[in-house]
Amino acid sequence: MTNHPDWPAGFDDDALDDEGEMLDETLPADHRSGYVAVVGRPNVGKSTLLNRLLGQKIAIVSPKPQTTRNQLLGILTTSPETEPDLPPAQVIFIDTPGIHQPQHKLGQFLVEAALAAIPDADVIVWLVDASEPPTEEDELVAQALCQNRESSPVLLALNKVDLLPTAPGADLAQPFLDLYPAADWLTLSAIRGDNQAELLRRIIEHLPFGPRYFPEEQVTDQQTRFIAAEFIREAALKVLRQEVPHALAVQVREFKPRSETMTYISADLIIERDSQKGIVIGEKGKSLKKIGQLARPPIEELVGSQVYLELWVKVRPKWRQKEDELRWLGYAQE
Repeated sequence: MTNHPDWPAGFDDDALDDEGEMLDETLPADHRSGYVAVVGRPNVGKSTLLNRLLGQKIAIVSPKPQTTRNQLLGILTTSPETEPDLPPAQVIFIDTPGIHQPQHKLGQFLVEAALAAIPDADVIVWLVDASEPPTEEDELVAQALCQNRESSPVLLALNKVDLLPTAPGADLAQPFLDLYPAADWLTLSAIRGDNQAELLRRIIEHLPFGPRYFPEEQVTDQQTRFIAAEFIREAALKVLRQEVPHALAVQVREFKPRSETMTYISADLIIERDSQKGIVIGEKGKSLKKIGQLARPPIEELVGSQVYLELWVKVRPKWRQKEDELRWLGYAQE
């Protein structure tokens, strides 16, 4: 295995011919592949859409803004056997944090992570909330797209049409197209699956011809440990109130199979102030217990065994404002 800077993780150079092309005689000549950046303001349904397209949950979701904090790859491989109505392809989705006006260093990292996905993407899906007019944060996304106008085709996807009282019309897209003239647009509902196949078809049509970069069965680049930590944070977002969820991070300290049927996980819930500790723990530990109860089922499905989950609450003052703390938690750019 060779770590070439231009190749994705897991790429094996033994599969290349003398000209550096991928050797896979089983793939049809019209096979397409590439990276698709899913961008938008916070809380428009990017992670919900990714999970729906992949057919399984790899990204956490919640009604709270800035739930997504890291770039997350979702890998969808289509073939005539599995999706006869779609062209053969490997679509590598990049789920990005919402683009917004940052208020602290963590927010700056989130925006930088989202913007970094745009220039190198083969296709960009600009996801917006069709149930309301464009916001200032939608304008920020459009400005970022304008700075990369020549780089990649942009598909405008108007999400949440399930919230509209009537069937959507062509005029729904125009306020967003006035901000940025996307190459194509369509309406959809990530939560119901409306127009999912049509969105995929249009994405694949815009991808270049190319090989598979990942094994057919792989659906994400993230380790199980990372996804487990995200499931814990998702549970905390559901249980906790007000500002606490935004000031909370999760770090898995131990992740050990203890038998074929039991996995032990110990994780720290990290907050910024001592006053938040009582909120996270709750009266007689009820909040912390509820977080564990909500997190355990999706983690058990992920690891394929029962899970013994221990949660601890740790205070790291003002971690969202400190570069070294962000780096320690895996948020700061190197």
